[in-house]
Amino acid sequence: MKLGANSVLFGGHDMEAAFKYLAMAGYDGIELSAIDGMSDHLTLSRWREVAPEIKRLAEVYSLELLGMEQPSQDLATMEAAFQAAVEIGIPIVNCGPGGKSDDEESLQASIDSLGRLADMAQGYGVTLCVKAHVGAAIYNTPTTLKAMAAISSPAFGIDMDPSHIHRAGENPVEAIAAVVSRVKHVHIRDCKGLQQNPGKPEMQANGRGDIDLLGYISVLHQHGYTGPVDLEVIGAREYSLEQCCVIAAESRGHMQACLQACGAR
Repeated sequence: MKLGANSVLFGGHDMEAAFKYLAMAGYDGIELSAIDGMSDHLTLSRWREVAPEIKRLAEVYSLELLGMEQPSQDLATMEAAFQAAVEIGIPIVNCGPGGKSDDEESLQASIDSLGRLADMAQGYGVTLCVKAHVGAAIYNTPTTLKAMAAISSPAFGIDMDPSHIHRAGENPVEAIAAVVSRVKHVHIRDCKGLQQNPGKPEMQANGRGDIDLLGYISVLHQHGYTGPVDLEVIGAREYSLEQCCVIAAESRGHMQACLQACGAR
């Protein structure tokens, strides 16, 4: 498994800070945030301007470009994301499911949209991943399985985030085992409690919450998963650089310990 972190943790700081301090913390790679309002890193409206700098930073800091997160399913936005991914050398584009929970019509619309986007991704030679998200049409294991059954494209995969599954009232260790055959990306963070949001950024650090992340990573290892495991901590845009670095380093240490405990490293 490749340990990375989403640059959104450093959303209040420039992109080089994310590369520099994630490399210093020992991460293997980075997932670039293209999330408007949470960061100004990979801004898709001007991706051609920032692409050379991203490639330079990846080389300078020896970080593998593991993925990109862009939540919208808007066709024009997603096409820009795929184009940027090809140019920069990013293999995976993660998006959100959209829609609303427990609404069959909304779920079908989300699945249809993801199917179209997966076909577009395949044309560009990249992989589209989606994760279950609290409040969205795809939000738990049953809805994830429906998407898996309906979308057969090899360019489509599941992005698994234990914090959303935990807040959906499920056991993430059992949930990852149910969908692991199509998992191509993992967003990871901890969560204390079952509230709608994942909590304060420092409480999203691995090891701070209620989720059995060792068990979660062990299942991935048992099934031969070797893809990205990217820390995704949101809400830290107003945090100091020191606070962001502490969260990144603490989480990386926990992730490494989990890999060692289950024999993955």
